[in-house]
Amino acid sequence: MARCVSGRRPLAAVLALVAGAAVGLVSPAAPAQAAPPGNKQVTAVLFEWRFDSVARECTQTLGPAGYGYVQVSPPQEHIQGGQWWTSYQPVSYKIASRLGDRNAFKNMIDTCHGAGVKVVADTVINHMSAGSGTGTGGSSYTKYDYPGLYSGADMDDCRSEISNYRDRYNVQHCELVGLADLDTGEEYVRGRIAAYMNDLLSLGVDGFRIDAAKHMPAADLANIKSRLTNPGAYWKQEAIFGAGEAVSPSEYLGNGDVQEFRYARDLKRVFQQENLAYLANFGEGWGHMDSGRSAVFVDNHDTERGGDTLSYKNGADYTLANVFMLAWPYGAPDIHSGYEWSDKDAGPPNGGTVNACWQDGWKCQHKWPEIMKMVAFRNTVGTSPVTHWWDNGNDAIAFGRGSAGYVAVNHESGSLNRTFQTSLPGGAYCDVQSGRTVTVDGSGRFTATLGPNTALALHTGARGC
Repeated sequence: MARCVSGRRPLAAVLALVAGAAVGLVSPAAPAQAAPPGNKQVTAVLFEWRFDSVARECTQTLGPAGYGYVQVSPPQEHIQGGQWWTSYQPVSYKIASRLGDRNAFKNMIDTCHGAGVKVVADTVINHMSAGSGTGTGGSSYTKYDYPGLYSGADMDDCRSEISNYRDRYNVQHCELVGLADLDTGEEYVRGRIAAYMNDLLSLGVDGFRIDAAKHMPAADLANIKSRLTNPGAYWKQEAIFGAGEAVSPSEYLGNGDVQEFRYARDLKRVFQQENLAYLANFGEGWGHMDSGRSAVFVDNHDTERGGDTLSYKNGADYTLANVFMLAWPYGAPDIHSGYEWSDKDAGPPNGGTVNACWQDGWKCQHKWPEIMKMVAFRNTVGTSPVTHWWDNGNDAIAFGRGSAGYVAVNHESGSLNRTFQTSLPGGAYCDVQSGRTVTVDGSGRFTATLGPNTALALHTGARGC
């Protein structure tokens, strides 16, 4: 929900990457413990799905595919309206959004847990609404007055919109796109926010995405987190990087994971304008935040509409970027799963009810075979280091993940045929991208042909098709 500002790598960094790709540099190993903790790092972000639809998808797809988490859209009561962004204008902390009531939310959590999937709730605590009316749960409100919850005294003193991202006070005390800005430095406000988050924890929520984190001082968020019944609950904070801005995403690393927007922007530029060979040291080598504390994505609901990242509209660029993200040892990956749109404000089809994937405009990217099959790859390779990096100096790359997996990506306009060197044990493997059997010899080599804009992925959890 926060403002997006594009950033580019310095020319010196670009030249260094070109030189590194030319000699086939290998990325350093990822930290020993990537976040979120556990062997299942991948989150499916089911944007604007009703909670009953999420529950069914946890059982049918997410659990069997190996997704560790599902992120759901904000569950609290919000303003009425058909646009997606109404979910980001809360009017109370009742669990009463258009996506389902308290019972539906609790049932979804229990069902997902039964399928082995943890639940992250998108959590809007920076602000309230921009107008007045009656909320999705029946609560009456006006801007700055939310009966039984907040009054004007609980809002920040700046009553104008944010206008200067080089001014810390302006960013963290004025109003994001006209939304009533809560004074998160105030004791009462901190207590009400913590009570809401503790209510979510009592229902079984495993973690939170903190919307618009950049617009609250990191110390305020640390104080709120300290009040939780489970202060160790997973946190993923939205803090968008902007060159020259007063507030840096790295300020929030002490609270939990931070979303690394530069990762997604850089992937778009590489896949559309530059060479995949540059990715040989992608991540920290590009100035991105520490891998073990970064949440990464190819796109999210804001960036796909803003155009600063790839989206489902970019075809093979988008699919292959997701394959690369899931294969590469940096950050905790989110797979955005939304719906088709031409109007950037349009809300979800059927009010958020998903009767079936790939119907009624639902894109279900988390279920695209090329993406979904890479979740098990990610789980299998764990923190194994990059080995045997290869590139053609252009748009074909390949690399191993220790002795557990191997991936090749051909983003060229023609086919790629070569013998690849891996650290895999000899034997038959299933290429989870094509469904074909690939035989690795006793020296770790195999020969394969990849068509244009396709990938190949082998791992020790898929031996033979």
